Amino acid sequence: MSKPLLIPKPQQKQTLLSLSIINEAKCIADISLPMILTSLLLYSRSIISTLFLARLGPLPLAAGSLAMAFANITAYSLLSGLAMGMEPICAQAFGAKKYKLLALTMHRTVLLLLVTSILISFLWLNMRTILVFFGQEQEIANEAQVFIYYSLPDLVAQSLLHPLRIYLRTQSITLPLTCCSAFSILLHVPINYLFLQVLHLGIRGIALASVWTNFNLVISLIIYTVVSGYHRTTWTRVTLSKCFSGWKKLLSLSIPSCVSVCLEWWWYEIMILLCGLLMDPHASVASMGVLIQTTALIYIFPSSLSFGVSTRVGTELGAENPNRAKLAAILGLCFSFVLGFSALIFAASVRNVWASMFTEDEKIIALTTMVLPIIGLCEIGNCPQTTVCGVLRGTARPKLGANINLACFYVVGMPVAVWLGFFQGFDFKGLWLGMLAAQGSCMVTMLFVLVRTNWDGQAQRAKDLMTSSEELDLGDDGDDHDDEDQYVEKWCLGICYDTKELV
Repeated sequence: MSKPLLIPKPQQKQTLLSLSIINEAKCIADISLPMILTSLLLYSRSIISTLFLARLGPLPLAAGSLAMAFANITAYSLLSGLAMGMEPICAQAFGAKKYKLLALTMHRTVLLLLVTSILISFLWLNMRTILVFFGQEQEIANEAQVFIYYSLPDLVAQSLLHPLRIYLRTQSITLPLTCCSAFSILLHVPINYLFLQVLHLGIRGIALASVWTNFNLVISLIIYTVVSGYHRTTWTRVTLSKCFSGWKKLLSLSIPSCVSVCLEWWWYEIMILLCGLLMDPHASVASMGVLIQTTALIYIFPSSLSFGVSTRVGTELGAENPNRAKLAAILGLCFSFVLGFSALIFAASVRNVWASMFTEDEKIIALTTMVLPIIGLCEIGNCPQTTVCGVLRGTARPKLGANINLACFYVVGMPVAVWLGFFQGFDFKGLWLGMLAAQGSCMVTMLFVLVRTNWDGQAQRAKDLMTSSEELDLGDDGDDHDDEDQYVEKWCLGICYDTKELV
């Protein structure tokens, strides 16, 4: 009687590894691909609003654009960053099957964002004075104040929307986000038409339309969550005692996440200000506007990947599967390099036609054409470093990411940009070479952190976080990083270590 054929042990291990890679890649794709579609839909919303502003004339377009930039700097970047503090807690809680902690963390985050929005609203109400103080024309400042005044309810919408999206995403529920976003964007055009063409509200109508669209998205997500029953496993009754307790860990994660997001967002605003000091400020500022829109479009892809990787890393660490978390990080990094080189190919291939889609001005077209290949090179660094930022969020180490961004963008990138742009004759090109230096140094530092990560140690940290969180006391300040993390943090802050400490 013949014996059954057995698979050799090495081959069996290889087969299991291949299956693990395929399964993990599918898990990341299931989260990231819907997030890409969602982000593209939300990106189209801002384009639609800008097109309707353009129909009102040059003054409303300038005022609305200025108001949206002011809102991005003073509010949306802050709210987005603060909300990210709940991401590692929710992802690790989902992996550890401590489901009630997800809803509790969301309640606390909503409360945090609402309190922050109250403070931001005072700034918005005084925007006209601030803009005039910094040299903006009175007429533009007046119109911008009208736009931002009617955008105030959007602070409430954003305070609900960001935590709700993270609450769903950390459970790997992303397709509903795409469907609800599509629904809200489909209504965005008729809402704008109603306010502009029927009610003749002008710039007020554009602001109110954006607010209405965001509330449509929030309401549709809540309805879907309740009707589908996704909330049943994780939901817990809202009580003030629970919402106002356990903030220490949440703030220790939210504040560094906020700093990290703001450091990147504000870099581009500083670049626009620097463009105003170049030899041809009008063409430089206009070209910078086109290029920032381009980078925002490209950024959708690595940021969506980072969301998927962050969720997978956090979930597996919460489930005490450090090897699976490491595999998710490695696969995410591989995907990010593919995205980076794809962005380089895209930027190089469209450099001669891209700018003409936005303007007919030859100077603006020439500047944009010259810089697009540099942007492509930047993305080779930006895509991996954005993905590793997702890994750091999944491992509850946003403070480390914030320190790296601070050092690479403002200690390395900004001086290089100023030196090349103003003292070495590179002008507009020099500013983007500074960005290349920032992205390159950031990528190298992030890769160093990823290689030196102790995954077993991170799994233990996740277990400690869940244990303390379950008791509604969210633990200490979360600074128990690995030794290599402390080294990188201190290096980023300018503290010199002896090189022997790396050995």
